[in-house]
Amino acid sequence: MLKEKISAFIELIRSIDGVAACALVSRDGIIAGKNFDRELNEPWFGALSATILASAESVGSIIRMKSMSSVTIRAEDSSIVVMGAGENFLITAIITDKADFGKVHTEMLLVAKKIGEAM
Repeated sequence: MLKEKISAFIELIRSIDGVAACALVSRDGIIAGKNFDRELNEPWFGALSATILASAESVGSIIRMKSMSSVTIRAEDSSIVVMGAGENFLITAIITDKADFGKVHTEMLLVAKKIGEAM
């Protein structure tokens, strides 16, 4: 049942226009589900995604930000979004350079909320 839920969430994330690849990652960096468009070192990808969000949350806490919903890494040809999805998970997505970033982020927030409520 959990495996089917995770697969359904991965498909929901992938259906967002502009998402080239994505993963559902535990807060401790273990990939629970994925759909990648390229070869990569999955254990490192999961661990670093969790580290990026945890580090951003720590910085936010130091400067007394209310909450840290996501971190964006922008490059010339794509972006990476790491977004909290409840207490136990985060979403990491690779976004194409042609995407409407604001729309992608808003849609990802909705999926993250669903994941947080379900898991």
